[in-house]
Amino acid sequence: MNLEPASIAAREAERDSTILLLACAAFFSGAALRVCDGLLPRLARDFAITPGAAGQVVISFAVAYGLMQLVFGPLGDRYGKARLMCAALFGCAGGAAASALAPGFEALVWTRMLWGMAAAGVIPLAMAWIGDNVPYAQRQATLARFLTGTLSGMMAGQLAGGLFAEIAAGWRGAFFTLAAGFTLVATLLLRRVRRMPTPAPAAPATPGHFGRGLWSVLQLPWARRVLLAVGAEGIFLLGPMAFLPTYLHDRHGLSLALASGLIALYAAGGLLYAVSARRIVATLGERRMVLAGGLIVGATFVGLWLSPWWITAGPLALIMGFGTYLFHNTLQTHATQMAPASRGTAVALFAFCLFGGQALGVTLAGWSVDHLGYTPLLLTAGAGLALAGWTFAGALGRRALEAP
Repeated sequence: MNLEPASIAAREAERDSTILLLACAAFFSGAALRVCDGLLPRLARDFAITPGAAGQVVISFAVAYGLMQLVFGPLGDRYGKARLMCAALFGCAGGAAASALAPGFEALVWTRMLWGMAAAGVIPLAMAWIGDNVPYAQRQATLARFLTGTLSGMMAGQLAGGLFAEIAAGWRGAFFTLAAGFTLVATLLLRRVRRMPTPAPAAPATPGHFGRGLWSVLQLPWARRVLLAVGAEGIFLLGPMAFLPTYLHDRHGLSLALASGLIALYAAGGLLYAVSARRIVATLGERRMVLAGGLIVGATFVGLWLSPWWITAGPLALIMGFGTYLFHNTLQTHATQMAPASRGTAVALFAFCLFGGQALGVTLAGWSVDHLGYTPLLLTAGAGLALAGWTFAGALGRRALEAP
């Protein structure tokens, strides 16, 4: 009689230790997502191009990341999410090393694309694995803990980008460092994967099967609302964010290391949310969280435009991060539940929309920086994010009224 509780406790301990390792994988993935933000001026200088053109290294990564979700999601449902994550991490190590060795800018864009293809199999599949193994009532708080890995990595990547931009090692040194980190985590996860049970057989993973899985998610009205909301987040948040260190560098004359460090406080704001997520969810509820999140993040972009003092960028970035995850963590939680029978596919579509939006956002933001300046960029981001939060909050309210 006493063995059953002990067995449950052992399984939960194994699950929690796996989530910790997944958070470590998310750390390096988060760093890869943001490391180029601080490097853009260095890349522009090294290759004699504009900062907007240098943004291609962000766009290529984001496009590949988004498109490959449509492959990794269904494959994860069939062959096992942890196994696919392990292969993806080794792929990230190779992509980072290849980027560090790129002989020219065009080659760098292509190697960043390959890196993005591999990275597609890390964070979204980790979220789907958590969805499979953690009850819904505990899931938002668990995803918030997992987010500490992603957010810490984003903060470290942002800082590292600025620091490497100003030392001799440059962008090559930054990418070699990430390659080493990915190799270490992939090796540790491989040891754990070998102890995991083999996934139950699934239907053959034919192209038609993939397409039916994607279509079955897209047929769900609520799934479409979640996907539209996260696409808007990619366009109005992740796109403009890539140019915030460059904005502070150009407007206030800050060093790239300092500018990147100030914007890195964005991730610290997200960590502040993560450690208080359980209390926030219980106090505010999902609808008020997304409404407040959209308004807060929109206001911080306007604040960066209005403030004549560079010192305010740090607090504004911290508030921006806190507001982002009021909104984004709620979207993530719904992404893991909008199609439970095809959770890997559903989360893959979620990530596809987020990073497809980012690619479009970076493209538009780069054009704005090169041709119109920063004012339209910051004000459009502020208005778009406030509208996205208000719209999704309304959708949550209507969904609650329609629930039986």
